[in-house]
Amino acid sequence: MDDLITQATSEDERRKGPTIAVLPVGSFEQHGAHLPLTTDTAIACMIAKRVADDHGLFLLPPITVSCSHEHAGMAGTVSISAGTLYAVVNDIWRSLKASGVPGLMIVNGHGGNYVLSNVAQETNVDGPRVALFPVSEDRARARQEAGLESDGPGDMHGGEFEVSLLLHGAPHLVRDGIEQDDHSAPSRPHLLTLGMAGYTTNGIIGQPSLATAAKGKALLDSLSQSARAHLAVLTEGRPAC
Repeated sequence: MDDLITQATSEDERRKGPTIAVLPVGSFEQHGAHLPLTTDTAIACMIAKRVADDHGLFLLPPITVSCSHEHAGMAGTVSISAGTLYAVVNDIWRSLKASGVPGLMIVNGHGGNYVLSNVAQETNVDGPRVALFPVSEDRARARQEAGLESDGPGDMHGGEFEVSLLLHGAPHLVRDGIEQDDHSAPSRPHLLTLGMAGYTTNGIIGQPSLATAAKGKALLDSLSQSARAHLAVLTEGRPAC
């Protein structure tokens, strides 16, 4: 993952003079037998790096452990509390602001990080400062433009969306056999009570067999374009036309 983490120097950032930073937030949680525990972190880094490169932003290193409590009991999963994640992200934003970078785009790679929505809501009370990306509309647009065959609700964890991104940006992380891991659980009304173990035995909810590198490239292209509107809100107070 070295190529997905910033190698910039202080002088590089001084010359660039960005006013918005990009923070990838991943997780350290099970993704079945054929994807790494760092899957969400790799994906968040991939999206954040592309957005930073395309839009001239300050790329930060990732937060690699977050709120994966729904995966508790499944081998390898490690979590921190929602309060800890809130505090870390809030501290990062305050540090950026003090150093002359008032805007922050949080690229969230894990759906269980609900508290990041609260960080954005509370920080933006006095004006736009923090954007949480991608939101559901961005993901839906990317899925459509990339021609994904699965639907969003069914493609929850380790499925076509995530595996396509990895096949494009970090194919060495996808082990042989992933195409046999399809598992369907489109309705999950008690997920917060039962956790993932209540709906899957192999750790996957989705269809990784449908994933391709070409779809991953198209997803990344679309997400970078969608980021433009969020960045415009941070800089101008309104979305780009």
